[in-house]
Amino acid sequence: MLGKVALEEAFALPRLQEKTKWWASMFAVHAEKHAAEMTDVTKTRIEYMDKHGVGYTILSYTAPGVQDIWDPKEAHQLAVEINDYIADAIKDQPDRLGAFATLSMHDPSEAAAELKRCVTQLGFKGALVNDTQRSGPDGDDMMFYDGDEWDIFWSTVTDLSVPFYLHPRNPTGSIHEKLWAKRKWLIGPPLSFAQGVSLHLLGMVTNGVFDRHPSLQVIIGHLGELIPFDLWRINHWFEDVKKPLGLSCQKTIREYFARNIWITTSGHFSTPTLEYCITELGSDRILFSIDYPFESFGDACNWYDGVRLKNEGDVKKIGKENAKKLFKLGAFKDSE
Repeated sequence: MLGKVALEEAFALPRLQEKTKWWASMFAVHAEKHAAEMTDVTKTRIEYMDKHGVGYTILSYTAPGVQDIWDPKEAHQLAVEINDYIADAIKDQPDRLGAFATLSMHDPSEAAAELKRCVTQLGFKGALVNDTQRSGPDGDDMMFYDGDEWDIFWSTVTDLSVPFYLHPRNPTGSIHEKLWAKRKWLIGPPLSFAQGVSLHLLGMVTNGVFDRHPSLQVIIGHLGELIPFDLWRINHWFEDVKKPLGLSCQKTIREYFARNIWITTSGHFSTPTLEYCITELGSDRILFSIDYPFESFGDACNWYDGVRLKNEGDVKKIGKENAKKLFKLGAFKDSE
């Protein structure tokens, strides 16, 4: 399929190449190659796009990124640097590359102001944040964004009419030491990423974020971070047990997924799983993505180009049409 749109696609700052290489050495079989692909924006990446039929890519800063910095001033300065860098790097490729804003999430008003700058002045397509913000004097605290103190930020997201991508990051601090240090092979895609994002997203549901901001659109990757497979059980407990005990969210979990939440195929290239998610959520709420360079263009695109669904139109819808509508995309390579 030509003209696919991909939107969980990472980059890193060139000046942090050595740190990127060190980070890659902890999980990438070929750390040098991974670091080189992570730092590249417009050469190797576009060559891969051309080879594998990806018409448009929305770039985001690699995890854990700014969410790993617990000093508020340092985190904000780095976010601004990243946003200015990627805006300049892609300015000559408007029909191939877009960007998500990188945000420090220490302060709701500051995050809202930077998002507004990125969308209105730099033309970004929304924001991608790597789960909770590390905070506190030693970085051992985690800031969630599901309390009403974050309403000023969510109001800005909805006023700008852009999506917010909730992306995972590695567990850190005492959480890492107590739960994951002796189970290190479960950190990341095998388990910890899904646990972190699903906790955060369901916290947004149960703490009323989507009730207070009914037009808010949130994206999660990896075919829903395991949540779609628990929808019946979550719905049963919310509706039959938790609401009689005081849970106050106004809609069912399925209704929030139908109105507010999107999932992507990033890093989860399984046709039976995709078919299941279509059955549970509908094809209108699913978006193609790769998760490059953590995953390869070849694995993602060769898989998706071979997908055959009961409704043939769903392949095109998930591959690009849903993204075109959600991000209000103009013409790009093979968009039609």
